[in-house]
This record gives sequence, C-alpha cells and structure tokens, in this order.
Amino acid sequence: MSKPVPDHHPLRQLFTDLTERTFSQKLRWPDQPVVHYVSNLLLDFIHVDHLYRIGNAKGKRLEEVAGMLLEADLLLNAGSFEREREVHRHIGDFTLFMVGLFPEFLKRMKIGQWIHHPDFLIDYIKVGKHSYRSVSEFNYGQYKPFVPLFRKLSDNFELCVIGLGYVKAALDHLQNAEYRQVKKILLN
Repeated sequence: MSKPVPDHHPLRQLFTDLTERTFSQKLRWPDQPVVHYVSNLLLDFIHVDHLYRIGNAKGKRLEEVAGMLLEADLLLNAGSFEREREVHRHIGDFTLFMVGLFPEFLKRMKIGQWIHHPDFLIDYIKVGKHSYRSVSEFNYGQYKPFVPLFRKLSDNFELCVIGLGYVKAALDHLQNAEYRQVKKILLN
C-alpha cells in the first residue's frame, strides 16, 4: 500500500478547499465532519490500490461491488463484525467516489457495453446508502463516535454525489494531473 498524502501536501489543500467550498456555497451544507470525510476520501482514492483495497479470502482484490457485497456478508465471507463494517464502509466510499466523480464509467456499464460486468444490475446509490447505514449501526465501543457521520452520509448520499460532481467539474476546469491519471485508469 502506498503512504497517505502528507498533511501539508498541495493536493490535500486543493481537495479540502474544493470540498469545503462546494459543500458550503453550492450545497449550503457546511457540515465539517462530512466535508472532512469526503475530502479525505478523495485523497485516499487518489491511489488506485486504495480504491481496490478490499480482497477476498484468497487475497484477490475485489474490483466489483458485487464481490464486495459477498465479502461484507457475515454469514458468507466477512468472518467478523469488524470485517463486515470495514467492507461496508469501503462499499459506501467506493460507490460514492464512482458515482460522484466517474458517472460516465457507470453509464458505460449500464448502456450495455459491459453487460457481462458483475455490477451491471447494481444500483450504486442504493448500495452506497445501505452500506453507510450498515456502518452507522455499529453503535458501540470505538465505532460509537462515528455513528452520526455515517448516518448523515447514508441519509444524504445523493447530496454528497452532487457535491462530488461539483468537485469533479472544478478539477476538470483545473486540469489536475493526478485526477486525470485516476480518470484514465478507471475509464480504460
């Protein structure tokens, strides 16, 4: 795994500024925990290996939500409540990221070019909302402080998607090299 983006890196400042501005000015929802979470999500997924960090029991990285859902099922593959939570959180993050920043990827999948794709019939918005809701239900121990955040992410998933769409438009306008690199990898 690659290292996290350092605190004072210009890319961190760019994503934080764009996310704060978008959520405050365009969405009129200046919720700092949500803004912080979304801007960190952008930074985390700038590394493609983080986007596909969930693997199955055999160590194969899972690139489809369908496989991630199987991995999150406690009765099938998760093995523990902590693993269930971890995978559902990733599913929420992955779907939010993909729908918000790369809707053209999903559109290509849905219009039939990838009819064989395991996610062809999956509604990323419904699955993302459900996964964040599942994470918010871990209301004990070290997870308890995060319940309100994940409940907000679930309840306002579509608003977060719209916010990421504005961030995407701003990044397209800026022609950020790191963003173009991730976009190229995902769309090829």
